[in-house]
Amino acid sequence: MSTVWLSVIGVGEDGVNGLSRDARVALDEADVVIGGERHHELVPELKSERVVWPSPFSKAIELVTKFRGSKTAILVSGDPLWFSAGSLIQRHVPADEIRYFPQLSSFQWAAARMGWSLADVETVTVHGRPAEQIIPHFAPGVRLLVLTADASSPSAVAQLLVRRGFPASRMVALAALGGPREKRFDGVAADWAENDPGVPDFHLLAVECVADPQAEAFSRIGGLPDHAFRHDGQLTKRVVRAATLSALQPFPHAHLWDIGAGCGSIGIEWMRAAREATCSAIEENVERMEMMSFNALELGAPRLRIIAGSAPDALEGLPEPDAVFIGGGLTDEGVFDTAWQALKPGRRLVANAVTLESESKLFSLYEKFGGTLDRIFSSDAVQIGRYHAMRPGMAVTQWAVVKR
Repeated sequence: MSTVWLSVIGVGEDGVNGLSRDARVALDEADVVIGGERHHELVPELKSERVVWPSPFSKAIELVTKFRGSKTAILVSGDPLWFSAGSLIQRHVPADEIRYFPQLSSFQWAAARMGWSLADVETVTVHGRPAEQIIPHFAPGVRLLVLTADASSPSAVAQLLVRRGFPASRMVALAALGGPREKRFDGVAADWAENDPGVPDFHLLAVECVADPQAEAFSRIGGLPDHAFRHDGQLTKRVVRAATLSALQPFPHAHLWDIGAGCGSIGIEWMRAAREATCSAIEENVERMEMMSFNALELGAPRLRIIAGSAPDALEGLPEPDAVFIGGGLTDEGVFDTAWQALKPGRRLVANAVTLESESKLFSLYEKFGGTLDRIFSSDAVQIGRYHAMRPGMAVTQWAVVKR
């Protein structure tokens, strides 16, 4: 049985006065206290050795584990396990060696100040992450509480809101919540950049999304309109894409291999569909990789990992996939075998085909591994003189299978 040596203590703007009795005991008994400079200022009277987080923060775990065997306390803001350092620490220190002491989260404080039900808002973060990743959350009437990176974050979020057709969105920056220095800064997205009110680095941002009548608000459900993507014609069309995402079944933190990614539509929609979903997109065409990069930023998947090259060689060394989509290269030697071998048991592989050669390959795989085989047809209305007619697109054969 392991012994608890690490206490992770959430602290608010009221410092030690807001700590529970048990949290104060853990802090007083600690040999070493680790935290940011701001956290140390909130607890000025300590006899323990004080240590400030390293820069870069990636060295934090090395620092923490160096004190294993000593009574160690870590000071963090609010709830240690809600967009805080606690989630990083628990990936490297066994749970039975840690005790957590949560404080009110800044999300809870902000909801209270705004008069919003916390159950009805989206809590997101751009701290240490590209601001563009909150774009999928933009929708009419949606309320967001955003954990920010620094004083520049509100302007970055405002620019994204304006770009996506939400310039009238209400924005409120709430600083030093729950303490004597608490401040509030109100504005709207369209005016924020020009009239920056001087928000301090440490704050939380509340956003109430208001869409222009002309704004095109995209759902996170798979099947964005084709014009949402920059492409050269080599695009998985909307109807087929929706069916493909349905077959892939995105889920939180899952990793997709998108083989033959083109302009990135499948991988981007995969990442939009589920929280913290990731994707390695393999593409050898330089122009399409540039389109993919643009689309990823524009549609809120900035952490899409673009791999230059072709399968199977480009698959070497990639993170183990939770799902695989083969949109190109199915008939190339070794592509399916490499992907299938890497795929985790119980996970899904989906492949689309339009050529007779690819269809033949799909049928042979279907006979060997089972799954489902579907043919997808779609037609679009086009004008012919004074009239309209339905013009059929190319049929797509889709194989979907769960690895057993």
